[in-house]
Amino acid sequence: MQLALRDDLDTYLIAPDPGRATLTRMVKGHDQTGAEMDLSVVEERPLTIYLNSREIVTAMTIGDYPEYLAIGFLRNQGMLADSDRLTGVDYDDELDVVVVRTADVTDHEEKLQKKTRTSGCAVGTVFGDMMEGLDGLTLPQTQVRTSWLYALSAKINRTPSLYLEAGAIHGTVLCHEDRPLVYMEDVGRHNAVDKIAGWMFQSQTAAEDKILYTTGRLTSEMVIKTAMMGIPILASRSGFTAWGVEIARQVGLTLIGRMRGQRFICLSGETRLVRDADPAQQGDDPKAARRKGATA
Repeated sequence: MQLALRDDLDTYLIAPDPGRATLTRMVKGHDQTGAEMDLSVVEERPLTIYLNSREIVTAMTIGDYPEYLAIGFLRNQGMLADSDRLTGVDYDDELDVVVVRTADVTDHEEKLQKKTRTSGCAVGTVFGDMMEGLDGLTLPQTQVRTSWLYALSAKINRTPSLYLEAGAIHGTVLCHEDRPLVYMEDVGRHNAVDKIAGWMFQSQTAAEDKILYTTGRLTSEMVIKTAMMGIPILASRSGFTAWGVEIARQVGLTLIGRMRGQRFICLSGETRLVRDADPAQQGDDPKAARRKGATA
């Protein structure tokens, strides 16, 4: 088991670091019997994102990978285009501020007029014209093997993470076939996917052959962000919203939810599934893969 875990971790380009001291704090409490106990809880802190000289948003985050979060947030809100050239990304850990600088002027002032609050936790924010970014968008017809999905679920569920250690957090994993590549976590599922988007933007990673796996709900914003990143497949342990399903079908995104053990449900993009694995041969999720502090 330990060797399998080591092999799993070796597949990651970025893996969670649940032992990092700044991400959690020990808090004393009492259980249902009144016994005193120590509990590891996730830290959260504000991060203010600037685009050039303009303050854009303040989000609550666990504080790791602030540069990726800032770039990914701006990219997913349509404030950064693939053609934009970054001249600097400066993070001040004392002020909790990230400044993203571009070579050319952007249209972020106009977009700020369209800000709305979303269903997402941890001050999730979306701009009113995000749907406009889907106009004419067609995702690549990338096939996905069910053997990949089962392998990814097993590997990700074995990966040591804040998700397993403390709960109250969401994870998002960028994958290629049956290999998890980049695993990001945050108190909001939107923050976690934005970190992935930021890493992809800076590393110029292709999206058309990737799978995005999330522990959170498959809501409209999660679907929109995945589609705008150019990723054709989105999978989750959790469930769906009706609007999320509708948008996935509109843009041709393969949407897979309630993925636990041998079971999953596909509500969009069924024709892309290659059923090359027998569900009966897949085991249920081990107890170790269930969060200690929260439910999905």
